[in-house]
Amino acid sequence: MVFPASSSNADFTFTPTGLQAAIAGWCILFSTHDSSVAGGSMKKCVCSILVVAFFVIIRGSYAQRWDLQASPAFASRPTATASGRVVLYAAVGAELTQYDVDVDTATLVKRGSITLPANVQEAVAHPSRQYLYVAWSNGGPSNIPQGSVAPSGNQHGLSAFRIDPASGALLPHGAPAALPSRPIHVTTDIPGTHVLAAYNDPSGVTVHRIEPDGTIDTQVKPVAPLDVGIYGHQIRVDPSNKIVILVTRGNGPTAAKPEDPGALKIFDYNDGLLTNRLSIAPGGGFNFQSRHLDFHPSRPWLFLSLERQNKLDVFERLKDGTLSRSPLFSKDTLGDPSNVRPGQALGTIHVHPNGKFVYVANRASGTTVFQGQSVFVGGENSIAVFSINEDTGEPTLIQNVDTRGIHTRTFALDSSGKILVAANMMELPVREAKGVRTVPASLAVFRVRGDGKLDFVRKYDVAVGGRNMFWMGITALP
Repeated sequence: MVFPASSSNADFTFTPTGLQAAIAGWCILFSTHDSSVAGGSMKKCVCSILVVAFFVIIRGSYAQRWDLQASPAFASRPTATASGRVVLYAAVGAELTQYDVDVDTATLVKRGSITLPANVQEAVAHPSRQYLYVAWSNGGPSNIPQGSVAPSGNQHGLSAFRIDPASGALLPHGAPAALPSRPIHVTTDIPGTHVLAAYNDPSGVTVHRIEPDGTIDTQVKPVAPLDVGIYGHQIRVDPSNKIVILVTRGNGPTAAKPEDPGALKIFDYNDGLLTNRLSIAPGGGFNFQSRHLDFHPSRPWLFLSLERQNKLDVFERLKDGTLSRSPLFSKDTLGDPSNVRPGQALGTIHVHPNGKFVYVANRASGTTVFQGQSVFVGGENSIAVFSINEDTGEPTLIQNVDTRGIHTRTFALDSSGKILVAANMMELPVREAKGVRTVPASLAVFRVRGDGKLDFVRKYDVAVGGRNMFWMGITALP
């Protein structure tokens, strides 16, 4: 099944003809039924009530159909999920597929797909959960065989979709925004009035306004050049909505060139406008290949994954809005950090909604040649689970759970923190005692226990061919 295409206005049609006819009928009935003074008073009263009700219903219908928001503050305020329904979106190449999620049974049901103009890179839900913003590009490694040279591409954009509150289907919402190069990450600010994108090659960031109806508006350009470092990989807005952090990874050393340093580039943020504030790069940024961060929901801590170092760092969020200049803690994420295979790297990171645990993705997809074909060289594809000391923020590794697939690029928790789904993005031949078999890409579903540890429930194989399941996310319906 394919979601029906729709323009931003096409399905906002209200036809109150039946309701009007009913009200008219009641008014005629009362006007002809009783000619007494008392009856006349009652006629007027009932008709007035019905007419008022009519306009209230119309007003409510238009407000609901147009997804109106009274103010940015309303958009950012957490709202209860009336339907209780949860959906998962997963992207393979340019195809973005919806799955219904049953949190209680930890099951997924595939529903339908839409196709973007080019390969999906990343997506983010609006704080209201009414819209999804999807970044796409024909550049980068999202749709090429492993080891191939990633193209720069010439088609890059950001599309808005309205999330149908009943089904989770994605409906095109306004015109896409053209982007300057391949976007590697997107996010919104806290009230949902702007959408921000990070770029890796060249490193950079853009900010676009979001209209009250959720469509993407014009770009907000900085008044002075920004310090964007080398190889931006993630963009996040501090919970205060006054600071933006661009996570720049740098590049590891090669035989042809030395290491490029990584850093956390901190900007002041005011209604979409970015200005340089501070660059944090412990050790000059060397051996600091920062990839992704997440904020603690209630304490002043930031958790950061270091890609090539396979480390989890913890920084303090200071009262001036910036961060401690060096990490409070730095922890290994691998089960066996003394045996790092080629291609082993750390991925994304998520703090549990209750703030007691933090999860990071260990991912591996290095290859070696066996009987004339490339096979998995080995390594850890796992979710590392850490408990968080509630007084100090220190993380303690309590579990490394196998994701039962190759290269866990993304994973997500549902908003209740009851389940976690890991996206093993690629298929890869694996050498076994009886020969070689191909491990498929998959979505692996885990229950989250009260102690934060994960119990594997099931996995769903995903046919990707030579493509990659480059992004996956979970959201509750509005």
